Amino acid sequence: MLNFELYNPTKLVFGKGQIEKLSELVPQGSKILLAYGGGSIFKNGIHQQVIDNLKGFEIVEFSGIEPNPHFETLMKAVAIIKEQNIDFILAVGGGSVKFISGAVNFDGNPIDILQKHILIKENAIPFGTILTLPATGSEMNSGYVVTIKATQEKLASGGSALFPQFSICDPTVIQSLPKRQLQNGVVDAFTHVMEQYLTYPHEGYLQDRIAEGILQTLIEVGPKVVENPADYALASNFMWSCTMALNGLIQKGVPNDWATHMIGHELTALYGIDHARTLAIIGPNLYRVLFETKKEKLAQYGKRIFNLSGTVDEIADQAINKTVEFFHTMGMDTKLSQYTDDYSKTADFIVNRFNERGWKAMGERQNITLEKLKEIVEMSY
Repeated sequence: MLNFELYNPTKLVFGKGQIEKLSELVPQGSKILLAYGGGSIFKNGIHQQVIDNLKGFEIVEFSGIEPNPHFETLMKAVAIIKEQNIDFILAVGGGSVKFISGAVNFDGNPIDILQKHILIKENAIPFGTILTLPATGSEMNSGYVVTIKATQEKLASGGSALFPQFSICDPTVIQSLPKRQLQNGVVDAFTHVMEQYLTYPHEGYLQDRIAEGILQTLIEVGPKVVENPADYALASNFMWSCTMALNGLIQKGVPNDWATHMIGHELTALYGIDHARTLAIIGPNLYRVLFETKKEKLAQYGKRIFNLSGTVDEIADQAINKTVEFFHTMGMDTKLSQYTDDYSKTADFIVNRFNERGWKAMGERQNITLEKLKEIVEMSY
């Protein structure tokens, strides 16, 4: 097993009605920026619950954060925090609050945080979150992804100062989510696990078993929770799986990949395709192009998750097909051509962009060259 350090200071408050603990969780006397996206939190009653449970606190509201948060929008929130001397952020929704938290006191141009992948290790504004969409695991990690609209870039960053102080996770909130978002959440979490698991055999036996448990749970509850989000057993296991998929635990001591995400982010930035759907497009084709170096782990995955049998090559190949079948079950189209007609130059564009960034060796073995990158994207057409 590889050496590792595990640090996660987030207090996770999980279950029905836990939003009632909000006033105990937010530091007393805080001036709060309440950050959220569109009107869904008004329709499902979460906004009113927040206001009711924060009586006595001074609150400034900031709305309009996009599903794929834009740098330009988040900088408006940064300006408000500075102007109004806000000292705590409460995010109802996504992890973009982490960028806001880190950018407020950043000494330099905040766009560099994204473009130069600067990790924020100190001087961040404290924040808490209320989870509204299980998917990214941002409620219990220190990472985030932000889109720079001006340059059509979707970039990830983070840092040890950007863990939420607390996160309230009430599985009943998913009842009001559209089916598409639930489908996305399942596939996003599934691929998060795959990025940390589907590399090559190693000595992280426990990490593998935990990862496989999350995958099996998502396969079991994913299709069902989409059809019946009011079922608390399904909802709670779905939400907890999404958190566990990316809270740092299963990636410790083992090799990681993340190339599927790096490529997928470009498809979202270029075409506005939902993040999870870009992963369903790219992931299986990355496994095919990297088949020779991933087939041992693919075979383990195929045996343990899908109970497949045969030779290593046969099981590995069938495992990829089974993964695509699961994505189809979850309502995913798995070809770029199913989302846009303007895809013929996509591979060349992404290869050029990665070349400019110096991203010339990716994946757990650093063997995803620009040539292989082009092959992966073209296979995804």
